[in-house]
Amino acid sequence: MISKVYPQKYGPLFRVILIITVLAVVLLGTTMCSTAEPTEAPADVAEEAPIEAPEEPAEEPAEEPAEAPATGQDMGATLAIEHFSVIEGTTWSGAHDRAGQRIAEKYDNVEYVYREEVGPDLTVPYAEELISDGATIVVGNAEFMGMPLIEIAEKYPDVYFGSIIASDLTTDRNFIRLFPRQYQALYLEGLLAGALTESGNIGIVSAFPSVQVIRRQNGFILGVQDAAELLEKDISIYVKYVGDWYLPAEERDIAETLITQYDVDVITQQTDSGSPLDVAQEQGIWFIGKDMDIVGFYGWSDTDTVAVSFDTRWEVLYEHMLNEWLAGEANPETVLYLGMNDSMVLADGTEVPTVDIMNDNKVGIEAISPAALPLIADEIIQLVEQRREQMINGEWDPFQEHAFVSNGTGLELEGAPLPEAGTEVKPAGEMPTDEWLLSLFNFDLAGVEILE
Repeated sequence: MISKVYPQKYGPLFRVILIITVLAVVLLGTTMCSTAEPTEAPADVAEEAPIEAPEEPAEEPAEEPAEAPATGQDMGATLAIEHFSVIEGTTWSGAHDRAGQRIAEKYDNVEYVYREEVGPDLTVPYAEELISDGATIVVGNAEFMGMPLIEIAEKYPDVYFGSIIASDLTTDRNFIRLFPRQYQALYLEGLLAGALTESGNIGIVSAFPSVQVIRRQNGFILGVQDAAELLEKDISIYVKYVGDWYLPAEERDIAETLITQYDVDVITQQTDSGSPLDVAQEQGIWFIGKDMDIVGFYGWSDTDTVAVSFDTRWEVLYEHMLNEWLAGEANPETVLYLGMNDSMVLADGTEVPTVDIMNDNKVGIEAISPAALPLIADEIIQLVEQRREQMINGEWDPFQEHAFVSNGTGLELEGAPLPEAGTEVKPAGEMPTDEWLLSLFNFDLAGVEILE
């Protein structure tokens, strides 16, 4: 076709030109194809990127809730109590042990474990052993052997540690100090003891001078003195120290001395064995119990000897610690000083204040021995009922009501010398701070005789 268009003489030249033109077209087409490919590749990436980019972050939030750590409530807790003494046959460690059992009975997700006869050298090793077995709250039930727990508080930041207060108030973020206002129930006991004595002589078998012991005895002393004033009786109170908390033989000797040499006809104790009670029963005098309802819970003696006891419910304090731990509280309350206006509802639905007078499983004025009741003046019964109700309601406190006049005896502390006898340290109507009551109330109140 082309040869027909152009003259014949130009045929060879045209063919050359045609060949060159065809080659150029082919070459141009190849070049265009090769340059088109890189322009198409970015187009592909641009289309896929919006699809792939949101897929990665969209999957991560969906997995987070499943991986979230369980809360304290979900995991439950283990309360571990290190008892300084044996449990059986003691009122102090016995009350702590009962508290642990009551906590475990109420909370399905809480276990109670313990060690007995733990001295200061064993406090930390036993605690670490208990923690390795799952303990989340570890308590030493006396100050002298509970304080070493502060040494490992930082090492185990998710564990609550606790120690009873004797006079030291050292705390840390997760090292909690605790004590009940036992003096409130002791005041009520003092009212009854003052009403019961016929000889006018009341004896206390006591452990050793300490802020804890002195403070509790002072609550009892105020009750006795109020009864004496109301009934116009002249009453002497004798205290003799044993030297430790649990020395059954020595406690027996002192109880016998108080009865035979000082004509005591009502006796109580600030020690932990049952020896003073045994002596009271043998000698036929009235006994005032401490720490537990010894007739109702232990079956020790009966209401012909035990006029009344005060019962300590450590479980109220332990429940406070437990609830904060289960709630995941990183900064729990570090000083717990709870009294009759604080309470706990037990597994069976019974509500119990931190401390109360109790005897043969009865509380309040019902706790007064049936044999002792006819010997107690009506005005004392009414006063016990009134003051108990007021303290449960948080409306009255013996340490606020009364002036503190020093007996000149007690325990000399660094920075807190003993006030001279007759010194009014605190006026009536003024409530001391918790810190002062727990760490600085180091003197006996006037009207008590400390025997050598």
